[in-house]
Amino acid sequence: MALADPAGCAKGGEDNNPFPDIIELNVGGQVYITRHPTLVSVPGSLLWEMFTQKNVRSLARDSKGRFFVDRDGFLFRYILDYMRDQQLVLPEHFPERSRLRREAEYFVLPELVKLLAPKLSKQNSLGDDPCQSDPEELSPGTDAARSLTSAGPTLTSTTAAGPSAAGPEGRRAGFITIGYRGSYTLGRDSQTDAKFRRVARIMVCGKTSLAKEVFGDTLNESRDPDRPPERYTSRYYLKFTFLEQAFDKLADAGFHMVACNSTGTCAFAHEQTDDRIWTSYTEYVFYRE
Repeated sequence: MALADPAGCAKGGEDNNPFPDIIELNVGGQVYITRHPTLVSVPGSLLWEMFTQKNVRSLARDSKGRFFVDRDGFLFRYILDYMRDQQLVLPEHFPERSRLRREAEYFVLPELVKLLAPKLSKQNSLGDDPCQSDPEELSPGTDAARSLTSAGPTLTSTTAAGPSAAGPEGRRAGFITIGYRGSYTLGRDSQTDAKFRRVARIMVCGKTSLAKEVFGDTLNESRDPDRPPERYTSRYYLKFTFLEQAFDKLADAGFHMVACNSTGTCAFAHEQTDDRIWTSYTEYVFYRE
């Protein structure tokens, strides 16, 4: 007596189904393992179309026989999570919201597209959605301006983002990263010299409009001129070398430090002495709600 097909047994006797119950996917180089019912849980979606057809050989596969989908492998985890229970759960301050919406459109998931759409109404202001990461995609109207007036008129008018970026309605959420390379010499008497924490240049990374708002004319834009206000840059630097001055400006603009990291290396200053030169690179991440 011949044994039944394992895929058919896994599917509870659905002999016409050419797919096994457990399916391996290669999405942009990321491997996912899920069940066939999960992939066909949203009728009409792209995955439903792929895994309900009878001709399995028409689907692309990688060298190990896994079904291949040429999309963003990192963002697919959220697509797969949604297809398991039709609910959207994202990390706080999720930075890829607009890209995930594009993935949802590609996989033909209209309900997920709606969940990822920017929300702006009388009951829901810009700050109500903790996962909203692209407020520039919205068109701030009267309701948005009213919800942000409590931020106060402390913003400078030096930003080049246009009239809408000046005043209370321009106080938008975002990150700014401050980075610097420092060095100091440590002698044999364990005393540092005058070059302690010597800062060569303070780098500024973040959205152009936020950087200009905070640092104004102290921001050197010569390395990245004509950058649009809604774009990001990592090439700006400050015209001063005092970290405390940069921190003061960020604090005045309502930013708070949320993370920092540093790396360091050591080398001998002179072969004949024990003096050592320590160099480090440090980054501070600031966020404003």
